[in-house]
Parts: sequence; structure tokens; C-alpha cells
Amino acid sequence: MTGSSKLDAARRRRELALAAEQVADLLVVGGGITGAGVALDAAARGLSVALIEAEDLAFGTSRFSSKLVHGGLRYLATGDVATARESALERHLLMTRIAPHLIRPMPQLLPFSPAATMRQRAVGAVGFALGDLLRLRAGTPAAVLPGPRPISARTARRMVPALDPVGLHGAVLAADGQLVDDARLVVAVARTAAAHGARILTRVRALSLHRHGAHVEDALSGERLELRARAVVNATGVWAGQLDDAIRMRPSRGTHIVLDAEALGGPTAALTMPHPGSISRFVFALPQQLGRVVVGLTDEDAPGPVPAVAAPTEAEIRFLLDTLNPGLRTPVRRDQVRGAYAGLRPLVGTDAASTADISRRHLVALSDGGFVNVLGGKLTTYRKMAEDAVDRAVALAALPAGPSRTARLPLVGAIAAPWPGRGSLGWRYGAEAEGILARARCADPRAQVAPGLDITRAEVEFAVRAEGALTADDVLDRRTRIGLVDDDRIRAHDAVTSLVAETLADLA
Repeated sequence: MTGSSKLDAARRRRELALAAEQVADLLVVGGGITGAGVALDAAARGLSVALIEAEDLAFGTSRFSSKLVHGGLRYLATGDVATARESALERHLLMTRIAPHLIRPMPQLLPFSPAATMRQRAVGAVGFALGDLLRLRAGTPAAVLPGPRPISARTARRMVPALDPVGLHGAVLAADGQLVDDARLVVAVARTAAAHGARILTRVRALSLHRHGAHVEDALSGERLELRARAVVNATGVWAGQLDDAIRMRPSRGTHIVLDAEALGGPTAALTMPHPGSISRFVFALPQQLGRVVVGLTDEDAPGPVPAVAAPTEAEIRFLLDTLNPGLRTPVRRDQVRGAYAGLRPLVGTDAASTADISRRHLVALSDGGFVNVLGGKLTTYRKMAEDAVDRAVALAALPAGPSRTARLPLVGAIAAPWPGRGSLGWRYGAEAEGILARARCADPRAQVAPGLDITRAEVEFAVRAEGALTADDVLDRRTRIGLVDDDRIRAHDAVTSLVAETLADLA
């Protein structure tokens, strides 16, 4: 990295003016994980890059995942071996080279109990074993990601205290990669791209695209501009069809619910429960930061206009509880659900009967307008998606760039295996953690933004000074994830709003 990774309001204003004057090698449209990955891949090859995002970084699908960097176990069950292999390799790169500070091994427990049929147990155990073969093939050591093993009922209940002991005959324990937060990964990728010279421009909406640029609007000033580039990549996910009429998307809604960890006895492993009648689909109860457990997820067709933010349905919330509860000693009640969120998977349209049957492999294709579309894919495989998209753009416009470098490129803050003893700040920020507190200018930087919330005032300031946050919503919903629980959002709102305003005034 040769430049500063800090993103703030002043840099945005300066670089938007430059983007309007100069011709970039590559214009990237979309500030989710795919667009940020494309910007990083291209900038790391030495290309001049501008990325525009209509809202904020990670505003759309990228912040609504299960926060797993997974090895593609489900794809093995559906016979999609190529996607499973790709997922395992990308997980390996993320956990060992690219972002080990943001990912740690998450134990996953499949109970052998009446809640799962004998067939589901057998297939699940075999699936974990096959997934471990993918881990070995990718070269991921057991020290980073332990292999599967059987455990006793007593050990299973120690890891997930809420398990029903009646009829519990042990479990199989495997492991996968868990992100501290999906939005944090997007921000880290975007900041790393900025350190390589990419211009990261949020609140800039593309009104139309063509082969050599885009007509855009600055949402903050209302000014309309023409941005020029030698090649353009449309990485807008479920909104891709709004910029290319020829694209047929088939969004799928994935819903999660948020519980207090105490509702499941403070689990230290993810609980894996099979969907009724299925051997390839599961509901996961995943321990998270801030004392929460996320339970997900659904896979439902979401036809019609694409909303700015998808909304969970009551039927989906009930389905998640109904699938989870048979394995628990005390069922989780509806009033114990602290929050819920839904994201739309950017699936390429097919005639499949169900969105669950649509391949998760990504597609890179040239539009009739002469720009590159990158569609589909998974959060885990964002880097490979980006590499393929940039390869296509480089070939299309004969750009002066060599092969991708991102398989060997650590993200900002990367340090090896930070989880033991480093605490939540180290997990969220890696090598930057100590500097966030030391360089904070706000009063009481170590103080929590609200009682009981493990988010400091210094982190809010850092979000504005270095991570491109421009509003309190950016901080609450995408830099800290306080907003996943409405009550937490309400408690922290005034303090966050005041800190954001204070920091923006200091930067002006």
C-alpha cells in the first residue's frame, strides 16, 4: 500500500471533483463486497479506479449475511463441486492471508437428537467429512480451522447449554470461518483499495451507464456529473437490472432473527438444525459480537420491485423459530426475538422451481452497452468474482495491467490470528485497535456509547475519520451494527449522532 487508507468527508469531496475532471481506467458501480473487491483488484494492479455507491458502503446485501466465510458444504450436497472448491480456497485465503483479523474459527455442532432424523444425521456427518477434504485440499491447517470430530452429549450441552438433553446421543462438531461482521469486511476492502489509490465515492448514484462512463448524481449536493472511464463494471447486485435492461435477476430473500445469547444459555458453538424433510438445508444459531445470537436463514423468492432494504416476514421469523426449537430444552418465544433482518441474494434469473436450486456461482458478462456486469456469487468468493470481472474489463479495454495480486494482499489492519486474548476491539480492528483509542480526540474515548453496549466512543469517531461514515445511520447500521436491535439503536442514537456531528465539524 502506498497511500492513506483513511476515508472521510473531505477526501470524498476532493476525489469526486477529480473524478469528474479525469478519465479513470476503471469505473466501478456498487459499494458492496463485490464492487469494493473489484476496486481493490484493479487498483492493486496499478489501474486508476473510481468506485461510486448510491448510498453507503455495505448498504445492500453485503451487510445482511450470516457472517460466515464458509467452505461450501451445502454446495457439495447439491452436487455443485466447483463452487464448493472455490469457496474452500477463498476461505483459506481470507483466514490465512487476507483478513485473519476479521475471521475466526466458529465451532458448528450438529446434534444427534430426535430433532434430526437418522438420515439427516448421517448425511450431515458425511457432509462435514467431505467439507474437511475440501479444507485439506485448499491447504488450510487444522490450527486455523479444526477438522470434524464426534463429541459426547455432555460436551455438546456444555457448548450449547440450551440443547434438549432428552434423546441427545452426542453430536458431530466441525468448524467454519466466522466474520466479526460482514460490513466490516466491506469497509476494510474499500479502505485497502483507497490505500492503493482508488477513489471511493459514496452517495453518488449512477443514473445511466455506457461503455466509457456513467451519468451520475451527487446525492449530497444534487449536482449531476459525467464520469468518464476506459472501462466500466456494474457490480450493483440485485439492482443490476436497473442499469442494464437485458439483465434478468431473481432475488432471493434470506431472513435472520437476532436473539440475546442468554436465550440459548450463552453458546460457544453454532447450533446446526436441518430443515424439516431436507438433507441439504439448515438453520444455524450463530453466536455473534455484542452478546447476540443470529438465527438464519430462509431462501424465499422475492419478486417485484427491489426495495432499498428488504423486510423480514412474520412467516419467515416463525419458520426459523419452528426449525430451531425442536432441538432446545426450552423453546425460544416470539417475544424473545430482539431483532430481525433480511437481505436479497443477487441470483441470476433461471427457470428453477425454487431459488434454493439456483447455482451460487458468479457470472461475468459483457452488456449490450459495452460495460461489464458481475452477477450472483457469494460473500466468501468476492475476491475471485472481482478478479474475473477485472480480467474481463482489462481485456475489453486493453488496459495496462498484469494479473491479479489480491490472493496475496492483506487488508488494512490484518494481523495473524488475533482472537486469543485481544478482546472485541482487536477482533473488530486488528492491528489498528490500539491506535483507535490512542488517537481519539473525543471526550472519554473508552466509554461505551450506551450502557451494556461494547462499542466505544472512539470507534464512532474512527468510523467518521477513517471509515467513510457520513451520518449516524452509517455508524449505527454499518460500522458497528448496533442497529440490528431496535432497543440498542434507540439507546445509542443520541450519543452517536452527537459524536458524528462533532467529528464532521472538526474535519470541515
